[in-house]
Amino acid sequence: MSISLDTLLFAFGLTLFAGLSTGIGSALAFYMKQTNEKFLSAALGFSAGVMIYVSMIEIFVKARDSLELYYGAAKGYRITTIAFFAGMAFIALIDKFVPSGENPHEARDVTEMEDGNTKNSELLRMGMFSALAIAIHNFPEGLATFASAVQNPTLGVSIAIAIAIHNIPEGIAVSVPIYFATGDRKKAFLYSFLSGLSEPVGALIGFFILMRFFNDALFGIIFAAVAGIMVYISLDELLPTAEKYGEHHIAIYGLISGMMVMALSLVLFS
Repeated sequence: MSISLDTLLFAFGLTLFAGLSTGIGSALAFYMKQTNEKFLSAALGFSAGVMIYVSMIEIFVKARDSLELYYGAAKGYRITTIAFFAGMAFIALIDKFVPSGENPHEARDVTEMEDGNTKNSELLRMGMFSALAIAIHNFPEGLATFASAVQNPTLGVSIAIAIAIHNIPEGIAVSVPIYFATGDRKKAFLYSFLSGLSEPVGALIGFFILMRFFNDALFGIIFAAVAGIMVYISLDELLPTAEKYGEHHIAIYGLISGMMVMALSLVLFS
């Protein structure tokens, strides 16, 4: 299947936007006196709703259609299902090797800037490991955003926005401990910014490695794996973090709103 240069550039631009939104979280940590927890909880729930709905309703179905066209109905459906859970297993394996103390899923508040109970060396270590963990997590997310945007630009925009929202608290998770440990805003922002760069890097490496083999079968496998990755991220990262930042029902209302908006956009623009 041929892909135009304009489509590739657009997909890469979206991936870059999604990845570098960690810098938004970093800026919030510096310039807000406190985190608007209810808003962030609703936003994270919204992001999870977008990602879950589009993965199960749109991406999985398109992957199945592509694989069934290549392999036939029965075999194509089996491969789609295997690739979906393989995507989940891949991101879960990455998650398993991230030390729990530095896990970027841990919600952090900007008021922690004033908390002096933790030693500077421990805070610096926490921030550096958070940056590394986020970079590792963002690598497959970059490929997910890129692949979606290549297949359907409207779909790519929705996923990029959802991942951008989910990257904001990750930027806070990096900036808060590094800033408090060093007192250097530029350094804290730089590490937060760099952790997001792995997202476009993941898109580029994935594309250049797979480009020569790209056909309907490979596209279907990648798309099914992307659906699995995004469902796992939503259930393992977004919803738990949304509940930590706010009330249970705010997160759920955000989730349902995200699903409704995604459904409406697919009806109007597909």
